[in-house]
Order: sequence, then structure tokens, then C-alpha cells
Amino acid sequence: MNVILFGATGMIGQGVLRECLRDDSIERVLVIGRSPVRQEHPKLVEMLQPDSSDLAALDIDLADYDACFFCLGVSAVGMKEAEYRRITHDLTLAVARPLADANPELTFVYLSGEGADSTEKGRTMWARVRGGTENELLRLPFRAYVFRPGIVLPQHGVVSKTRLYRVLYTALGPLIPLLRKVAPNLVTTSEQMGRAMIAVAMPGFEATERILRTKDINRLTERTNS
Repeated sequence: MNVILFGATGMIGQGVLRECLRDDSIERVLVIGRSPVRQEHPKLVEMLQPDSSDLAALDIDLADYDACFFCLGVSAVGMKEAEYRRITHDLTLAVARPLADANPELTFVYLSGEGADSTEKGRTMWARVRGGTENELLRLPFRAYVFRPGIVLPQHGVVSKTRLYRVLYTALGPLIPLLRKVAPNLVTTSEQMGRAMIAVAMPGFEATERILRTKDINRLTERTNS
């Protein structure tokens, strides 16, 4: 299986990249982004460009890829809706549409977040934009899945680029075992996120729901371990 990964330098993207490189079912991982991942691996192909959404500028055959894991995103804190929409909605669809045209059998996994608003009518700006993006992706002619995790704990050296999150994870460190025990449906890990994305992209996989929350993500990884 050949995979395209966006957002590989983000916290969850780092975890997804790690699992892709470790998984024997994946032959090639194409990372597209503006910043290097600073890794070397026989499977890893990296293409850097200022505009990650401009797939036409890349000399690649999109039909050669079986899955796209889209982990690119920004926090809405301090952003106007138009700017947040440009990054969250417009960039995502600029990538998804040519992929759907090139290969309707491709699996597209979109990293969203718990609380996204599928009605697109709520008061929370980020939730409306995320929900609208999800809706458009699910209408495209490929196999789309939306991941809506709650709390994602970094593992195996994965580090958030956001200072606030790094501080929070450090503070929560001693409480993590208890948190996972009392709220298993709210907490997952960067490793489980990567393994779950790979699971839904495997040939023959079908889910009754296309929007997967933390409990669904954790169940997917439990299934792959059984």
C-alpha cells in the first residue's frame, strides 16, 4: 500500500508517520509539506513546497497511491473565520478533489476533532468550519473517513509544536494512567491514531460509520492486536 501524508510534523502526524514506517503492509510513504520531517527511511519520500495544496506542481501520479492521511490543521484561537476557513476547508478540499478524481478507490482519512458541527449551524466557528469540511469530503467519490479524537496523548518521542500543549502534557503526565482508566472513551494515543488510520485504509475494510470518535479509534487498534 502506498500512502500520502500531510501534516507529518504535527503531533498526530508524527505518530501517524511512525506507524506507517513500521507497518509491513505499507511500501511507500510520501510526505508533502512545507517543513522537513528530518528522518531517513527506505519507505520515506519527502516533497517540500510552500503551497501543500498544489498537487499539480508535483511530478507524481496520484493514481499510484492507495490512501491519504490528512493530518494538517491549525488552532482556531485568535483567528478570523475567513482565515481559518481558508486553511481548514479550502486547503483540504484542494487536496481531496484531485485525489478523488485520480483514484475513486483511494481512502482519504481526515483528522478533525471532537465537537465538530455536522449541522454547520452552531455558534462555535471552528466547529462549523470543521463540520462543513467533513460533509464535503464525505460527498466526494472516494472512501472517506473522518477521525474525531478527543484527548490524544503523545508517545514514543512525539512532541507537540504548540507550547501550551507541551506544558499541559507535562503537567498531566502523572495523571495519564488514571485518566485512561476513568475516561477510556475520551483518551487515545498518537500510536493508536496511526494504527487506526492504517486499519481503515486496508483493502476490504468497511465501517458502518464514516465518522470515527475516540472509542471507535481505540476499538480499531484493539482489533488489529487480536
